[in-house]
Amino acid sequence: MFVRIVKMSFKPESIPEFLEMFSKKKKLIRNFEGCRFLELYRDKTNDHIFFTYSYWDDEKHLETYRQSELFKGVWAETKIHFNDTPEAWSVDKLVSLE
Repeated sequence: MFVRIVKMSFKPESIPEFLEMFSKKKKLIRNFEGCRFLELYRDKTNDHIFFTYSYWDDEKHLETYRQSELFKGVWAETKIHFNDTPEAWSVDKLVSLE
Protein backbone atom coordinates (compact mmCIF):
# COMPACT_ATOMS: atom_id res chain seq x y z
CA MET A 1 0.00 0.00 0.00
CA PHE A 2 1.09 3.58 -0.63
CA VAL A 3 -0.22 7.09 -0.15
CA ARG A 4 -1.02 9.53 -2.96
CA ILE A 5 -1.00 13.24 -2.16
CA VAL A 6 -2.20 15.78 -4.71
CA LYS A 7 -1.92 19.55 -4.21
CA MET A 8 -4.34 21.72 -6.17
CA SER A 9 -4.66 25.52 -6.25
CA PHE A 10 -7.97 26.99 -7.41
CA LYS A 11 -9.32 30.28 -8.64
CA PRO A 12 -11.21 31.58 -5.58
CA GLU A 13 -14.47 31.95 -7.51
CA SER A 14 -14.27 28.28 -8.61
CA ILE A 15 -13.98 26.75 -5.15
CA PRO A 16 -17.73 26.23 -4.55
CA GLU A 17 -18.08 24.43 -7.89
CA PHE A 18 -15.09 22.21 -7.15
CA LEU A 19 -16.41 21.34 -3.67
CA GLU A 20 -19.82 20.47 -5.08
CA MET A 21 -18.28 18.20 -7.73
CA PHE A 22 -16.02 16.53 -5.14
CA SER A 23 -18.98 15.93 -2.86
CA LYS A 24 -20.80 14.15 -5.70
CA LYS A 25 -17.80 12.03 -6.78
CA LYS A 26 -15.98 11.25 -3.53
CA LYS A 27 -17.72 7.92 -2.86
CA LEU A 28 -17.11 6.75 -6.43
CA ILE A 29 -13.42 7.59 -6.09
CA ARG A 30 -13.13 6.01 -2.65
CA ASN A 31 -14.90 2.84 -3.82
CA PHE A 32 -12.77 2.47 -6.94
CA GLU A 33 -10.95 -0.86 -6.85
CA GLY A 34 -7.68 -0.51 -4.97
CA CYS A 35 -8.53 2.75 -3.18
CA ARG A 36 -8.64 2.18 0.58
CA PHE A 37 -8.95 5.71 1.94
CA LEU A 38 -9.71 9.22 0.67
CA GLU A 39 -9.64 12.63 2.33
CA LEU A 40 -9.77 16.21 1.12
CA TYR A 41 -7.87 18.91 3.02
CA ARG A 42 -7.90 22.71 2.76
CA ASP A 43 -4.86 24.78 3.64
CA LYS A 44 -5.41 26.92 6.74
CA THR A 45 -3.38 29.86 5.42
CA ASN A 46 -4.21 29.82 1.71
CA ASP A 47 -7.85 28.83 1.46
CA HIS A 48 -7.61 28.33 -2.31
CA ILE A 49 -5.16 25.41 -1.87
CA PHE A 50 -6.52 21.89 -1.41
CA PHE A 51 -4.94 18.46 -1.02
CA THR A 52 -6.32 15.01 -1.66
CA TYR A 53 -4.85 12.24 0.43
CA SER A 54 -5.58 8.65 -0.60
CA TYR A 55 -4.33 5.14 0.11
CA TRP A 56 -3.91 2.72 -2.80
CA ASP A 57 -3.19 -1.00 -2.76
CA ASP A 58 -0.47 -0.59 -5.37
CA GLU A 59 0.59 1.58 -8.29
CA LYS A 60 -1.29 -0.65 -10.75
CA HIS A 61 -4.60 0.21 -9.08
CA LEU A 62 -3.81 3.93 -9.11
CA GLU A 63 -2.85 3.76 -12.78
CA THR A 64 -6.07 1.86 -13.59
CA TYR A 65 -8.00 4.64 -11.84
CA ARG A 66 -6.07 7.32 -13.74
CA GLN A 67 -7.02 5.64 -17.03
CA SER A 68 -10.69 5.24 -16.04
CA GLU A 69 -13.63 7.25 -17.32
CA LEU A 70 -14.31 8.28 -13.70
CA PHE A 71 -10.89 9.93 -13.34
CA LYS A 72 -11.01 11.49 -16.80
CA GLY A 73 -14.37 13.09 -15.98
CA VAL A 74 -13.33 14.25 -12.51
CA TRP A 75 -10.05 15.65 -13.80
CA ALA A 76 -11.75 17.45 -16.70
CA GLU A 77 -14.18 19.08 -14.25
CA THR A 78 -11.37 19.97 -11.83
CA LYS A 79 -8.50 21.25 -13.96
CA ILE A 80 -10.52 24.06 -15.55
CA HIS A 81 -10.61 25.71 -12.10
CA PHE A 82 -6.86 25.66 -11.37
CA ASN A 83 -4.88 28.86 -10.96
CA ASP A 84 -1.55 27.01 -10.68
CA THR A 85 -0.02 23.74 -11.80
CA PRO A 86 -1.09 20.82 -9.60
CA GLU A 87 1.56 18.71 -7.86
CA ALA A 88 1.35 15.04 -6.92
CA TRP A 89 3.44 12.66 -4.83
CA SER A 90 3.29 8.92 -4.28
CA VAL A 91 4.82 8.10 -0.91
CA ASP A 92 5.32 5.10 1.33
CA LYS A 93 4.08 5.42 4.89
CA LEU A 94 6.96 4.71 7.25
CA VAL A 95 5.43 5.47 10.65
CA SER A 96 1.88 6.02 11.84
CA LEU A 97 0.88 6.83 15.42
CA GLU A 98 -2.63 7.27 16.78
